[in-house]
Amino acid sequence: MRKDLIRGSLVVVVFTVLLGLVYPLVMTGIAQVAFPSKADGSLVRKDGKVTGSTLLGQAWQKPVLDSAGKPKKDSDGNDATEADPKYFQPRPSATGYSASVTYFGNHGPNQSSTMYLTRQNLQAYLALEQPYDKGLKADQVPVDAATFSASGVDPHISKANAAIQANRIAAVRHLSLARVQQLMKDNTDGRGLGVFGEPGVNVTKINLALDQEAR
Repeated sequence: MRKDLIRGSLVVVVFTVLLGLVYPLVMTGIAQVAFPSKADGSLVRKDGKVTGSTLLGQAWQKPVLDSAGKPKKDSDGNDATEADPKYFQPRPSATGYSASVTYFGNHGPNQSSTMYLTRQNLQAYLALEQPYDKGLKADQVPVDAATFSASGVDPHISKANAAIQANRIAAVRHLSLARVQQLMKDNTDGRGLGVFGEPGVNVTKINLALDQEAR
């Protein structure tokens, strides 16, 4: 009995060290050598500072100012913000694109709250895009522009969504539409493993590219 306990304890200790310490360190070392950027979280830097990750979406917002040029407050006393027209906007997020948490909007397809939120998101999208695309109608808006992603931090939008937003970006940044469309093409990620999902424009990457293109 005593020998069995000793042997069992040794096995637990050995495999704890091997699988809990040695194996992770070896894999981390290989990853750092083979693909250091991905191993570190695919971080993006601007002016030498980390500003995000290409794996995560961000809320590209700007402060809402009053007539005196001071930030307005929302109902909770926080600085009010709105979509910055200089940037491509990600899809709606239940997390507000928080960097510390991911979750989806827990609303079923038959709930009245789902219809309300979708309609609200659709109206906000049209309000932002219609001044630059006069013929845009509600039934032309891609589904991802008005619905939440599963993670709440998805950096991708559909190519159709990006194509609509490109009109605004070109006008606000004084770029040709053709140039914006080329940046979209350059920052479109393909299907997972070549077969899963649909190609999507990475909003984080294309907005950083836009800042480099037209400061």
